[in-house]
Amino acid sequence: MKNISVLVPRGAVNLTCVEGPFFLFNKVNDFLAGIGKDPLFRVKLVGITKEPQVYQGLFTVIPDLAISDPHKHDLIIIPPVNGEWDKIIAMNREFFSWINTQHQRGAEVASLCVGTFLLASTGLLNGKSCATHWFAANDFRKMFPGVNLVSEKIITDENGIYSSGGANSFWNLLLYIIEKYAGREIMLLCAKFYEIEIDRGSQASFSIFTGQKDHLDEPVKKAQEFIESHFQDKLTVEQLADMFALGRRSLERRFKKATNNTVVEYIQRVKIEAAKKSFETSRKNINEVMYDVGYTDTKAFRTTFKKISGLSPIEYRNRYNKEAAAA
Repeated sequence: MKNISVLVPRGAVNLTCVEGPFFLFNKVNDFLAGIGKDPLFRVKLVGITKEPQVYQGLFTVIPDLAISDPHKHDLIIIPPVNGEWDKIIAMNREFFSWINTQHQRGAEVASLCVGTFLLASTGLLNGKSCATHWFAANDFRKMFPGVNLVSEKIITDENGIYSSGGANSFWNLLLYIIEKYAGREIMLLCAKFYEIEIDRGSQASFSIFTGQKDHLDEPVKKAQEFIESHFQDKLTVEQLADMFALGRRSLERRFKKATNNTVVEYIQRVKIEAAKKSFETSRKNINEVMYDVGYTDTKAFRTTFKKISGLSPIEYRNRYNKEAAAA
């Protein structure tokens, strides 16, 4: 019997990520009973105390256990809490030493979406890789520079310390864990029952590149703004360095520090984001969009587009353009 412990944090919790694991692991028990097997999971809701938590002023969740209660924990699931990260971390700080203790006793730990901010606060992710919602990637990198954020990933597994990407990606992580604990046959049954697309590896096609301007380096901000308003042109690092009276190495160093992208990566991301919007809304073909965003080499455009978005240009257009999908 595996003891699954779903945390009931304080703050603006995404209730789907509390309810989802609770019902999915219990549904596995139902499936096993249907084929004459014993239940595999015991699912409990665990709070800092047993005090009920009220979310969105409407929904009350009552923990089965407090962290002080004696109980064996085989998997601890950390749901996402939204809001100001410093406040979220502070109000849930009592979980952290408890999670570390349970991990030392053999418990695995999984964070869902931005629950990774709480997981990273325990220190268990230091020197390891994790995923989170693409929208929170910049904040995460600033707060936890010692963690390797792989922002395009749907799932990471660092020897039993798991994380999932944004929003509904948590279903894929739960299926991954169920396959590990209960086997592929049961995992596939769950996927079909809940109609979850399996084997998704990347959340890159969902991400929207908005730049990273919450820094104080004004020349870098001006360089970003110039790139964003002249993405159709052929831009070079030397050109930007001359324009803002900086040496190339100085611009590269400051740009990377401020934005977590090299200058070339930033230019590519701005161009590809513009191409994505064009594919979503226009009837233009691949070559027309390519030229509009300043590419002349078809192979380079297709390679860069897939690297950033996780899809080829035609796959992206067919998925997100209504007329292309209908055709």
